[in-house]
Amino acid sequence: MKSKITLYSDKELIDQIKQYAKENKTSVSQLVNNIFKTILLSKKSNKNLKKSKITDSLEGILKDSKIDIDNYKNYLEKKYLWKYY
Repeated sequence: MKSKITLYSDKELIDQIKQYAKENKTSVSQLVNNIFKTILLSKKSNKNLKKSKITDSLEGILKDSKIDIDNYKNYLEKKYLWKYY
């Protein structure tokens, strides 16, 4: 069943949206529907992602650390390429 919705926006944006729809041979209604479907599907798929307990425990652990990419590269080189030094 189809129903009507009224959206308000800046005239310039509406004109750009209409032009985009015309160039892509679709309607503004179809564009809006596709945007909301994408948002809702994305939200649903994110909910379906299961995290393990270990993942939850590690989340944000390095947030305040002062490790940069060069330090990390040096660490890996020393750990795995130690016999070449």
